[in-house]
Amino acid sequence: MRPQRLMKWIAIVILTTLMWGEAKVVNPNLTDEEKSVLFDKATQKPFVGKYYNFFQKGIYHCKNCDALLFRSEDKFHSTCGWPSFDDAFKGAIVRQKDADGYRTEIICANCKAHLGHVFKGERLTPKDTRHCVNSIAMVFKPDTHSTKEAKAYFGGGCFWGVEYYLENLKGVKEVVSGFMGGKRENPSYKEVSYDNQGEIEVVEVRYDPDTIAFGEIAKVFFEIHDPTQKERQGPDIGYQYTSVIFYNNEEEKEIAQKLIDILKNRGYEVTTKLLPLQPFTKADSNHQDYYKKHNTQPYCHGYVKRF
Repeated sequence: MRPQRLMKWIAIVILTTLMWGEAKVVNPNLTDEEKSVLFDKATQKPFVGKYYNFFQKGIYHCKNCDALLFRSEDKFHSTCGWPSFDDAFKGAIVRQKDADGYRTEIICANCKAHLGHVFKGERLTPKDTRHCVNSIAMVFKPDTHSTKEAKAYFGGGCFWGVEYYLENLKGVKEVVSGFMGGKRENPSYKEVSYDNQGEIEVVEVRYDPDTIAFGEIAKVFFEIHDPTQKERQGPDIGYQYTSVIFYNNEEEKEIAQKLIDILKNRGYEVTTKLLPLQPFTKADSNHQDYYKKHNTQPYCHGYVKRF
């Protein structure tokens, strides 16, 4: 290591220690591996952590001191190999320059234990932030309190991509891929793809109305697909990829129409249809959580700020 770089590294370590202090062992039951990550800043191997492909509703706490860190609603599947969150509890974490001088480390604000790193500019979620956290640095506690639930229905191209983005919104409990419209009662994916009779790929969004409003979900819906494309989305072409909102009532219709009017005033030639709710058919299990199961990301959806 060059002398200049060595001195810079030492200065960063000293400054970090002076500013934040060293992590303090609070939990006497930590394993050697947990201590290695929390106090020696080691990194757990990718794809092996218990919380990597884990999406139950609840709260993530610091493994060392039990302080609140992240909500399950802020967790998303980034395919990076470690649990990813685009937000944290206010004041829960501290950011500081990593010893390598390039990355930004995140530590527990309460006990100063090492959690992982934070990255910006990847455009994986509307918040454009990825807290990359070691599973071993956290403990999950399920949420058993919220019981309110409402449902909303959106079609914006392949339902895999719409599901991928909307299920990461805070307050959304579950997103289910399926079909709406058409003449058949229970169409299969193959029938819709090769013998379409008016069916559209849609997602059923189950959410807590006390945490997130229909209008907030609808706004993100218009930002994670291109509402100017008619009967297609990117390389996917066909009526089943129509941009549409199936509204439950006049209030939802009015909210959706106002968002469309805003976009039109901003120069977007919106093709999104507003249709009254019709029977929803859930797609088979192969089409639920598709991108999570295959550790990939949407190929025809992405976040574009429009509001």
